[in-house]
Amino acid sequence: MQHRIVVLGAGYTGAFAAGRLAKRLHREDVAITLVNAEQDFVERVRMHQLAAGQDLKARPFSEMFAGTGVELRLAKVTGVDVDHRTVAVIGAEGPEELEYDTLVYALGSGWNSQGVPGTAEHAYEIASRPGALRLRERLAGLDAGQPVVVVGGGLTGVEAATEIAEARPDLDVALAARGGLGDWLAPKGRRHLRKVFDKLGITVHENTAVTGVEADHVATADGGTVPAAVTVWTTGFAVHSIAEATALEVAGTGQIVVDGTMRSVSHPDVYAIGDAAMVTGPGDKPLRMSCASGSPTAWQAADAIAARLTGGKLPNVPIRYFNQCISLGRKEGVIQYVTADDRAVRAALTGRVAAVYKELICKGAAWSVANPTFGMPIRRRRVAGEQALRGAVVRTPA
Repeated sequence: MQHRIVVLGAGYTGAFAAGRLAKRLHREDVAITLVNAEQDFVERVRMHQLAAGQDLKARPFSEMFAGTGVELRLAKVTGVDVDHRTVAVIGAEGPEELEYDTLVYALGSGWNSQGVPGTAEHAYEIASRPGALRLRERLAGLDAGQPVVVVGGGLTGVEAATEIAEARPDLDVALAARGGLGDWLAPKGRRHLRKVFDKLGITVHENTAVTGVEADHVATADGGTVPAAVTVWTTGFAVHSIAEATALEVAGTGQIVVDGTMRSVSHPDVYAIGDAAMVTGPGDKPLRMSCASGSPTAWQAADAIAARLTGGKLPNVPIRYFNQCISLGRKEGVIQYVTADDRAVRAALTGRVAAVYKELICKGAAWSVANPTFGMPIRRRRVAGEQALRGAVVRTPA
């Protein structure tokens, strides 16, 4: 009887975890099913490029997982029953239930409207490929001189504003930020960010909270308005509501509360990774939703599952930050070096070198999904004993 591992979501974390598990465990002992609604890998960190009109390299899962033993199930997850260890999905043949012994929950996150009126009706998002393609089509139909407002002054907003402004210099691009432009960066990074914004002609509305979105403008907290033929909403991410509807222990954000091995503190046969997990990092601070946070949680979970099933040693590698990589169009960038708990230090790379650095990081992140154990000896271990095959091991606390 094989131990059934079901991985929900094939983004950076889910796809990586599935591939790593396949390399760690013997095929005769485990059945690994990867559930995803799309048939190819989405480079989420490049959605601003897709929206600006660039074509991205296709990365079909059929090629990525060929010969690995991972079964891809094209379906949308609609619910999880952690008491009966089943997942409800809807695929091409209609609704069905998948049973699991170990579940890896990697459904990630989507855009967060923050409850601001008009966002759902009038704003565009780039947290997903459908959203980025929808924005791409809308931008392509804009005439010269029309205003585009990007709401949100974080990494996603800065990258979106610069990418659009560089690709469409004929548009009037603006950024609305609650704080100062790049106020989380060190002085060198902030100076370069302003230099690029000025060069691209991007208007910046600093210390500006957007309180409503209409078809042709956004309203601000001070009673003003900013013209917007297109509003791009980038004010953060929110996790899917599926976990919150289960018996899993979740945080106020809806993220699944996990221990250091990414195992649910309430249901030890469930692991959560990436944006879906509430992970405590250095300084007892929750990790932010990002690829930089998610990828380490994926290998931590995969190695912990493999260790528990095979009687191996549990991983114990602290997850920390090293830098923040920001593209500012295709020719400019900022690499802000940070402390372990994500606070900016003085050192930063800027300009063309930073743009190349960021591009290498993006390519490396996608490549690592298809090569989850690169540089490490591949040794598929046997699952230890009949009890492990039936799921008893993963239900026993470490």
